[in-house]
Amino acid sequence: NGAGGALAGAERVSPGTWRQKCAAYVLALRPWSFSASLTPVALGSALAYRAEGALDPRLLVGSAVTVLAVHGAGNLVNTYYDFSKGIDHKKSDDRTLVDQILEPQDVVRFGVFLYTVGCICAAGLYAVSTLKLEHLALIYFGGLSSSFLYTGGIGFKYVALGDVVILITFGPLAVMFAHAVQVGYLSVSPLLYAVPLALSTEAILHSNNTRDMESDQQAGIVTLAILIGPAFSYVLYTVLLFLPYLIFCVLATRYTISMALPLLTIPMAFSLERQFRSQSFNKIPQRTAKLNLLLGLFYVFGITLAPAGALPKL
Repeated sequence: NGAGGALAGAERVSPGTWRQKCAAYVLALRPWSFSASLTPVALGSALAYRAEGALDPRLLVGSAVTVLAVHGAGNLVNTYYDFSKGIDHKKSDDRTLVDQILEPQDVVRFGVFLYTVGCICAAGLYAVSTLKLEHLALIYFGGLSSSFLYTGGIGFKYVALGDVVILITFGPLAVMFAHAVQVGYLSVSPLLYAVPLALSTEAILHSNNTRDMESDQQAGIVTLAILIGPAFSYVLYTVLLFLPYLIFCVLATRYTISMALPLLTIPMAFSLERQFRSQSFNKIPQRTAKLNLLLGLFYVFGITLAPAGALPKL
């Protein structure tokens, strides 16, 4: 009876443990940050639709899954190396490894799996798209390398170059990738249209690094937020928040009123600016990511609704 009771107890506990482990895998992916990869894909696809007048839904879904897989894998690499270097602690947002819910090898295996999924999806995109293999490989493996080297290998994040990597990868590169697989060629215009979104995405990272300044300094790593200090970090965050709106105002007044749609999110930006100014950093990266998602969606709607030929270089 004792053995049977123990077995029954184990059976009762295991589903909860299994659910806890699944939740830990999801947490390690940092899903709240996925707006930074989904909105560039939507933007690149919208630009392709404006340029060609058509959109292949297979390529849209394939691009989204590919970029999400690489982004998720990069987040896992970040989790692994932050833990290995002693940066993550009990007060961190991501305590997957700190709380020993997952083992480091679990995170590594999941990361390898997601990178593999990304490569398979990229191969599928090549089979459907008319984009040259060398062009697709250049953009895809450029993004993959950036996602790994952000914390792995060179570890750009730890030498104050993480902001540059994020600015390029989750802006111009992702937008160009989604655009190129749709239209079948490389173009400069997606890089220009990616600027407002890239600035908004960088605001997510900068708010995260400003919040973590103290723990990052204790761990011996250097971020842009640490280099410029709290006062200039606030100035930079404010610029990253509001410069996209200035760009949208110019586009709306000079080209088409549909580009004013992202301005609907400006009250959220003012709320975030006040929170940052008061140094209340709780959940501010997540709230900035929410703004990034909404701003990106309104931006995409604005481009989709623009009259043919109204926007420059399209």
